[in-house]
Amino acid sequence: QVQLVESGGDSVQSGGSLKLSCTASGYTFSHYNMGWFRQTPGKEREGVAAIDTDGGTTYADSVKGRFTISRDNAKNTLYLQMNSLKPEDTAMYYCAADWDDYGLDDEYNHWGQGTQVTVSS
Repeated sequence: QVQLVESGGDSVQSGGSLKLSCTASGYTFSHYNMGWFRQTPGKEREGVAAIDTDGGTTYADSVKGRFTISRDNAKNTLYLQMNSLKPEDTAMYYCAADWDDYGLDDEYNHWGQGTQVTVSS
């Protein structure tokens, strides 16, 4: 079955950088659209960035110019490079996969367990 495992979360200071990874297994990675989402306690899950099977990308306004989503189909891995981090980026970050759905809505069928990112001021 589809498995998604996130890694790379950490505690950093404001202005710092992190690179998240999501390793996929159990399906043909290159055939699926992928996304990164985040959630803080008491808030709805928010779409951060998405990448389709052709490499096309879309970003939430709040992260444009600071975050970059990419994929390595040979390694079955999705990445999120996060630069100029702000305290408001603090959240649990999840990767998601879907055969059909694409974008920043949370209608993806498959989800990882998440990795925590904490940004201190």
